[in-house]
Amino acid sequence: MSAEATPSRAKRPVEYEATVTELRMETHDTATLLLELDAGAGPLDYKAGQFLNIDPHQFRALAHQCAYLQEQKGRKEPPRSYSLASAPHERHVAITVKDEEFIPGVTRYAPLLSPLLVHGRLVGAKLKVTGFMGPYVLPDDVTERTDHVLHVVAGSGAVPNFAIVKDALHRGLKLRHTFLASNKTWGDILYREELAALERAAPDRVRVVHTLTRETDETKYGPGVRKGRVAEALLHELLPDRDTCLVYVCGPAITPWDRRKALETRTPATPRFMEAVLGHLHALEIPDKRIKREAYG
Repeated sequence: MSAEATPSRAKRPVEYEATVTELRMETHDTATLLLELDAGAGPLDYKAGQFLNIDPHQFRALAHQCAYLQEQKGRKEPPRSYSLASAPHERHVAITVKDEEFIPGVTRYAPLLSPLLVHGRLVGAKLKVTGFMGPYVLPDDVTERTDHVLHVVAGSGAVPNFAIVKDALHRGLKLRHTFLASNKTWGDILYREELAALERAAPDRVRVVHTLTRETDETKYGPGVRKGRVAEALLHELLPDRDTCLVYVCGPAITPWDRRKALETRTPATPRFMEAVLGHLHALEIPDKRIKREAYG
């Protein structure tokens, strides 16, 4: 998952020199980069669900595109934020990056950094990253608050939640995780095999449910696969403990560009995944204090 960087209330981030040791194509347009970070800059102290920043200005190949976008926007291009796919106990820090689309009339600017990270053949390359930031983490007293976490994600929104589940299992936290992932097709699902392996290894602690919006016959993929978008009825089914659960929602939301366009055309901005899911959760009377969200777009 990526976005333009936003300030965090966490401790001061540290700049590291990273070497890309491996690149794994997760889907046709999404890759996981494994990073070896120079520990000389400080300890790799992060929590599952956090992100790191990468400044596009460090890449000579992007110099002209940076200059063009800065002229168009009237401001300097900020660093991009990428959620960590790794959990703190794992050997490498990992980010999963989706090559964002440019859709004329829908998206205002072409993506800058994600195409290079996904398709740039960067294995062996060195780059600077800044981390670690973000409040999208489990609270320290999570097991005192609940015994069930529902993860509701869309597309690359799966990244931080995947890390959170791995970390909770590794630490032996007494939590049940229901992982509800929305994607267009079976081939678009991130970490499909890894999530299935977690479910097989801990069936009493992990349940994975997929919902697919562009498959004609979802039944061929198994009983854990549903058709359509995340709907209120499905959330009702997966949340028998609405007064005590915690819900972590990560996915695309209405962008500032969407809002500006809506104002110009005097039409309401079309709700995206985040707004739709939050609407369903509120209809189910899930207290807002029990919902954690991370949006991108």
